[in-house]
Amino acid sequence: MEPPLSCGNWRKSSWSGSSGGQCVEVALAGEVVAVRDSKNPGGPVLMLSPSTWDGFRAEIVAGRFDIHGTR
Repeated sequence: MEPPLSCGNWRKSSWSGSSGGQCVEVALAGEVVAVRDSKNPGGPVLMLSPSTWDGFRAEIVAGRFDIHGTR
């Protein structure tokens, strides 16, 4: 059974500002964390377990995916 993502409480990082740039949105959807592109809300959704989301988020905060070397 798929979680009802259309009525999810999607959240965007406060770092994204109001310019509408390169942002992702995150929502809790039952037992998973859903991640989507804010510019394409009807597009594909990445579904992660809470523990996988925590690990992914920790890697982001640590700068492991920073391709611009700004951290």
